[in-house]
Amino acid sequence: MHEIKHYLNGEHVAGTSGRFADVFNPATGDVIAKVPLASASEMDQAVKFAGAAQPAWAAMNPQRRARVMMKMVDLLHRDMDKLAEALSKEHGKTLPDAKGDVIRGLEVVEYCIGAPQLLKGEYTDGAGPGIDMYSMKQPLGVTAGVTPFNFPAMIPMWMFAPALAAGNAFILKPSERNPTVPIMLAELFEEAGLPKGVLQVVNGDKEAVDAIIQHPVIQSIGFVGSTPIAEYIYGNGCAAGKRVQAFGGAKNHAIIMPDADMDQVVDALIGAGYGAAGERCMAISVAVPVGEDTADRLIAALAPRVESLKIGPYTSEDDVDFGPVITPEAKRKILGLVDSGVEQGAELVVDGRNFSLQGYENGNFVGACLFDNVTTDMDIYKTEIFGPVLSTVRAKTYEEAVGMTMDHEYGNGTAIFTRDGDTARDFASRINVGMVGVNVPIPVPLAYHTFGGWKKSAFGDLNQHGPDAFKFYTRTKTVTSRWPSGTKEGADFSIPTMG
Repeated sequence: MHEIKHYLNGEHVAGTSGRFADVFNPATGDVIAKVPLASASEMDQAVKFAGAAQPAWAAMNPQRRARVMMKMVDLLHRDMDKLAEALSKEHGKTLPDAKGDVIRGLEVVEYCIGAPQLLKGEYTDGAGPGIDMYSMKQPLGVTAGVTPFNFPAMIPMWMFAPALAAGNAFILKPSERNPTVPIMLAELFEEAGLPKGVLQVVNGDKEAVDAIIQHPVIQSIGFVGSTPIAEYIYGNGCAAGKRVQAFGGAKNHAIIMPDADMDQVVDALIGAGYGAAGERCMAISVAVPVGEDTADRLIAALAPRVESLKIGPYTSEDDVDFGPVITPEAKRKILGLVDSGVEQGAELVVDGRNFSLQGYENGNFVGACLFDNVTTDMDIYKTEIFGPVLSTVRAKTYEEAVGMTMDHEYGNGTAIFTRDGDTARDFASRINVGMVGVNVPIPVPLAYHTFGGWKKSAFGDLNQHGPDAFKFYTRTKTVTSRWPSGTKEGADFSIPTMG
């Protein structure tokens, strides 16, 4: 068992707080490492390094910063297998899924190669008599991010790639559950040409998060995680004068219309509902078939597919559909919610509660569960389960299905399956959810669009990646410029106009 360290100013630095957390292999339950939990003074040291390194990085022209992004893309491709292996070992997701985690982050780094274009300001020649006006997009300075366990490669890159491309320094506080890959990414960025101190990784828990919130030098905070913590960081970060984007929980509905291609629907729900053991903020966790016949056909086709899912460690020689959940606590929460669904009257069509894998009895494996006849007052409907559990809520009409989705407190993602263009267009236009799929089960936008939910799924005015990222990580400065001709005009006490 080894001790993971912080990554400060280009060096691996041992923690000094005296506090540590165990890092587990979720498939075996074994402790594989210890990670230090930073104190406020350790965070302050990282901020000092970042503050010293940021001005020179910001002074580098955007094209040269973009070249670092170009090199980083090459290095990510080079080390893809190594990153996926480390990610799977600490998270539990399958190797193909781990590679997808890296690739979706890589795509944002690719987008950031366009920083010279994305950072251009505006210019007006002759805005007034002898007056020109222009704007500049300037970096914030020292920025920070707090990222979750479920995407230890993708979400850090969604945050720090645009922050760095815009000329900021960035301090990452990754999940203490799987801290290895974020440190590997910081090392790769320095290999790509990023100066030491511009990107640092500080491991920690709430003490480190509070230090980020309270530090006067840190200008912005990005967060992805649960809604209660998103609200905490957003409220306290804004109160401390910081720019904050905080993304929380989800309960993503998929509406299945009577005319939908049922084979396509079942394939979509299997992947979107059970992939990564359901530990995705964009997982489909509620299926809403419209009409009894649609619901009956859905359950008849879906149940045998759910029963046949292969569960195991990422090291299995057989193809595995999904692996363990992250911790024993997560497993207990999931099983407790499944129990509550049964107690509250839902029909558990596929029961995965007693799943056990020989040789991995201490792992955090949960069998796939499928519910039918769930109602909107049940805990399994209202709560983000974050596990391999799909709830089916039957709707009599399209309007009932739409209302159900719109009334839920979360608004991260949703989908509709239909062959009817009018229905799809109406749904996409009316639904109060941030990301919408039409015959697409996990509508995560590509890097050149933005990612973000509505309602209690997101707090803040700007989304992640895409054009919003460069707005979030820059401030606009507008310059009004006049060069006197030499003619004395005297003082003017009225408000300036350009007439």
